[in-house]
Amino acid sequence: MSDTQRNDGRQPSDLRAFSIDWDPMGFALSSVIVRTGRTTVLCSVCQEVGVPRWRRDQGLGWLSAEYRLLPGSTPDRQRRELMKLSGRTQEIQRLIGRSLRAAIDMKALGENTLLIDCDVIQADAGTRTAAITGAWLALKKACERLLAQGRISTNPVVNQVAAVSVGLVEGNPLLDLDYSEDSRADVDLNVVMNNAGDLLELQGTAEGAPFSRRQLNSLLDLAEPGLQQLMAAQLNALHGD
Repeated sequence: MSDTQRNDGRQPSDLRAFSIDWDPMGFALSSVIVRTGRTTVLCSVCQEVGVPRWRRDQGLGWLSAEYRLLPGSTPDRQRRELMKLSGRTQEIQRLIGRSLRAAIDMKALGENTLLIDCDVIQADAGTRTAAITGAWLALKKACERLLAQGRISTNPVVNQVAAVSVGLVEGNPLLDLDYSEDSRADVDLNVVMNNAGDLLELQGTAEGAPFSRRQLNSLLDLAEPGLQQLMAAQLNALHGD
């Protein structure tokens, strides 16, 4: 492992500090504030009876996600995206939706729609991965509450999902990059995995020179134990609630 010195004193294979605050939003079915280092995301789940028109009369549910950077979440004020979403925002919310749909048995959900909102309060890199990790927690709790209320008959959450970033900085593989690292990374890779160790999404970009298959393998080898740690932290957050 590299002996690269990180600004916050972490080792290359260390995650940022991870924490959860439950239910800051009293009217949502479930909500969490997730913190990974200085990155902070508010994730909430609401339920609507019924599904989109193209999904009707199939006995299947649906899940969709929205993502926004809030004003004040970045050093320069982020303007609200109202009528037109940026390409980045659309890409990220589709990633969140795909990742969480992989955790759900849509038949068990029935003809109900779960709406996931991920609002970034503070951005210090890794907002999309923090959003996925936190939103899964909110989703799990939301479905437990729907089940307890008798609004569904079976818990539809069948997989656990978490996400983390890895990257090459000055040729060295690092886990869970903060902005100071992400902004100068040669390679930036976001990894989404379930509790069986199956990969749900890989988003990798060579910011400078191309990277090799060997380097990709080294990044995945770094990401997997980090994701296992995040999943353990998710379960601790659920059991400690």
